Amino acid sequence: MRASMSFSLPLLCLVVGLMACATPPPSARPTTSTHATTEPHAASRVPAAHSAVRTALSMLGRPYRYGGTGPSGFDCSGLVVYSYGKAGLSGLPRTAAGLEGVARPVALEQLRPGDLLFFRLSGPKTQHVGMYVGDREFVHAPSSGGRVERVGFDHVYWGPRIRRAGRIAH
Repeated sequence: MRASMSFSLPLLCLVVGLMACATPPPSARPTTSTHATTEPHAASRVPAAHSAVRTALSMLGRPYRYGGTGPSGFDCSGLVVYSYGKAGLSGLPRTAAGLEGVARPVALEQLRPGDLLFFRLSGPKTQHVGMYVGDREFVHAPSSGGRVERVGFDHVYWGPRIRRAGRIAH
C-alpha cells in the first residue's frame, strides 16, 4: 500500500499541473464582464503590459488619424487598444473616457510601464490617453497633423494636463 501511495502523489501533481496548462488564457475565455477581459490571470499581467509598451513604442512616428486603430495611423485610444490587443487583451473600450472607466486608479508615484495616463485638455472630462513607458515618459498619438511620439512628464503642454493614471493589465 505504501508503494502505491508514493506513486499516486507525484501522479496527482502531474495531472493537476497539466490541467492548469490546458486552461485557456483569460483573453480566450468567454466573459460576461468588461473587467474580466481587462484583468488577466496574475501570471500574464506584467508580460501583457510590457508587450503593449513594446508595441506602442514600435509605432513611434506613425501618423495621427482620427478614429485610427493602426498600424497605418492612430488616434490616442486607438494606439492603446491596438497595443494591448497585440499583447492578447481584447475588448477594451475605444475611447479615452471608456478606458478611464475600466482602468484601476493608480497614483503617479506608483506608475508601471503599460499604465495609462488620462489628460484633460479643456473642460472637466478626460479627452486624451497615453501609455506610460517608464522614466516619467509616455507614448501617445497627439492630434491631427502629429505623429505617435514619446513625451516626458515635464512637457510644457502635456505635463500640466495629466488628470490621473490607471492600470489595465497588471
